[in-house]
Amino acid sequence: MDHAPEATEGAHRFFGERLPRATAFADILADTGVSHGLIGPREVPILWERHILNCAVIEDAFPSGARVVDVGSGAGLPGVAMAIARPDLEIHLVEPMMRRTEWLDGVVADLALENVTVHRARAEEVHGVLSAPFVTARAVARLDKLARWCFPLLDDGGQLVAMKGRSAQEELDAVTPTLRNLGMTAAAVSEHGAAVLPEPTMTVDCTATPRKPGTKRPRRR
Repeated sequence: MDHAPEATEGAHRFFGERLPRATAFADILADTGVSHGLIGPREVPILWERHILNCAVIEDAFPSGARVVDVGSGAGLPGVAMAIARPDLEIHLVEPMMRRTEWLDGVVADLALENVTVHRARAEEVHGVLSAPFVTARAVARLDKLARWCFPLLDDGGQLVAMKGRSAQEELDAVTPTLRNLGMTAAAVSEHGAAVLPEPTMTVDCTATPRKPGTKRPRRR
């Protein structure tokens, strides 16, 4: 079994007593995560900064006991990383590929994450079936496309917390009219993990009242 690099100082400070589970997750990613094509072998040396810690730090976007849907979870990022850091969160991983969901089921079992449920489906296939006050996603799609998939999963007044890069504000500005037509009522760009990461994680946080199935939202003039 291939092993991940040693946990960074920031990971030690952030995970605290939860670090052994985070380290076990890092080892799984470095081993079967690579062999299953979920991450590239070149990503292994930077697993902590680029993936695990980078994802886990967005946990501060969610209140105690929150229900969160992670769309396009893939390698369990950000969902599994957040579940390790925050056992109080109820995390639902939505991933369409059977090979990946079987891997995720194994990860959840190996790490004994009782707060995680895996769903094999595309986001649009669980519209009207699965909903939550919060939805998150990482590197899935451009923000306007992501909102079409994720807004219908939100409870009224819920929030999409979309992980984005340095151009988060520019992307939000470019698609704001479309997001408003889809039901967005407010949006902001947030920074996470500045104290434990060399470069903080950026998210676009969109509050929305999603369109109900079978109804049409009037266009803004």
